[in-house]
Amino acid sequence: MRMAMVGLGKMGGNMVRRLRRGGVEVVGYDRAAEVVAQLAKDEGMIAATSVEDAVAKLSGPRIVWLMLPSGDPTEQQIRALAPLLSKGDIIVDGGNSNYHDSQRRGAWLAEQGIGFMDSGTSGGIWGLENGYCLMVGATPEVAQTMTPILQALAPAPDRGWAHVGPVGSGHFTKMIHNGIEYGMMQSFAEGLELLRGKQEFALDLAQITELWRHSSVVRSWLLDLTAEALQHDQNLDSVAPYVPDSGEGRWTVVEAIDQGVAAPVLTLALQMRFTSQDETGYGYRLLSTMRNAFGGHAVKHTNG
Repeated sequence: MRMAMVGLGKMGGNMVRRLRRGGVEVVGYDRAAEVVAQLAKDEGMIAATSVEDAVAKLSGPRIVWLMLPSGDPTEQQIRALAPLLSKGDIIVDGGNSNYHDSQRRGAWLAEQGIGFMDSGTSGGIWGLENGYCLMVGATPEVAQTMTPILQALAPAPDRGWAHVGPVGSGHFTKMIHNGIEYGMMQSFAEGLELLRGKQEFALDLAQITELWRHSSVVRSWLLDLTAEALQHDQNLDSVAPYVPDSGEGRWTVVEAIDQGVAAPVLTLALQMRFTSQDETGYGYRLLSTMRNAFGGHAVKHTNG
């Protein structure tokens, strides 16, 4: 098979590498010409100088996989790409788009006879070595066409990928996946901070996380990564206490509200990330001021 990959960043570039090693021909384009040249040299990727050039180097059904930032970049690229394609061709959005956008885009492309697949893609920088977990939404016909490509990207042909439902369901599944991820990360962070705070025991967090990796009910890939990090540095003095949040965590909480489903762990995990991003601490300053006003409690003043 031959397909095009547009967007060759950390994820897109490694996906090209895995596809090539799986025997899939890939035409690749990125605005960074040096990235295109390097992948062409190292992996035998067919270099393209533009999206138009990439499409021209495909034969039907033409498949174009996008690995771009969600929102306007993906929207604009799909709008620009559609006129270059014909009935029976397929666009895949492998980024972290909102599932509502994927449903809308899929319906718009279907009116023109162009297939669409939304692929929730998990695996991060380890996907090249371990394979990617792919949660895809599409019609049965599009999913069947895409199966060899999904099998090449996944950990194995028979696992790590699934056609989970119609267009939009792939990104919806990945959205909930990321919400769960937030909760798991927050639980590990809180538990390990409690262990570290019990100074009288002088606990070795690297030892404990490594211990938990074997036969414990909390063993997981997140724990594996945490244990590895703590082997090198338990104090984490060089790491700023700032945790960004992706759109998917927010969308998960909104979905819980829309469905009227209680999701306190996922919601609080998102709120804790917001707390880490608050560099001014204005809300906490107000709390201290109010406490002083009604109870006369002392206010701790900054050096400034």
